[in-house]
Amino acid sequence: MKKTLLVTVLSAAMFTSCVSKKKYVELESELSNTQSNLQRTTMEKEEAQAKLDAIEARVADYNAKINSLKESNDEKLEMNDITAMSNKTKAKMRATLSKMDPSELAEAKTLEDSINLAVSYNLKQSISDDSESDDVQITVDKTVVMINVSDKLLFNSGSYRVSSKANNLLKKLSEVINSEPSMEVMVEGHTDSQTLVPGSYIQDNWDLSVRRATSIVRILQDKYNVEPAKLIAAGRSSYSPLVENTSKENRAKNRRTRIVIIPNLDKFFALLESE
Repeated sequence: MKKTLLVTVLSAAMFTSCVSKKKYVELESELSNTQSNLQRTTMEKEEAQAKLDAIEARVADYNAKINSLKESNDEKLEMNDITAMSNKTKAKMRATLSKMDPSELAEAKTLEDSINLAVSYNLKQSISDDSESDDVQITVDKTVVMINVSDKLLFNSGSYRVSSKANNLLKKLSEVINSEPSMEVMVEGHTDSQTLVPGSYIQDNWDLSVRRATSIVRILQDKYNVEPAKLIAAGRSSYSPLVENTSKENRAKNRRTRIVIIPNLDKFFALLESE
């Protein structure tokens, strides 16, 4: 009886030992896999963080450059009444401002505001007639001139073919552009949010806005001899509206061509002397 019991106990012990060793090997393998995964995850995290740090550094550097340019431009504009602006230019600016509506002049709080108003006024007088004044709006921001032209002056509804009514405006605009060789000009087409008629030869508002910008650029180049290297054609579709597309009047405001003129600072002040 004792011998049988001893054999049973020894067998149980051996079986238990065998199971424990197998379990140990499994756990050891799991631990090794977990450590490998952890090491790989740590390396991936470090690589991702390094990429993120590099991106953030580039963004910071880009923002620093932008801020530096803005500050430099602001300083130049603030100093112009003493340095960069000639007496002739100052006289021209004062003469221009004297012709403007007092309510518009009241908005000018700084020298920069006054210069922007004078440039806007001179350009509008240069490129548009009284009959077109409501269809042409000019604003200036940091020496960048933005001319918004209503589509009813340039195109028929849903078309990218330039109307003959636009000839006078484009001719005068080309004269301004050609007068200053260093100017860069971007022509942007903008539409309202309405869907085009199905089956039209124009695919959508993206297509229409790009075709309209390209049509204007081609006329400036082919008919009025504007250097093509100075021109950029861009389409914005309906995604940069002036106002919400909630009414017929608002949609008409959003259907426009924006002409962005980027002169250098010296050429910008030459626009003050427009006759």
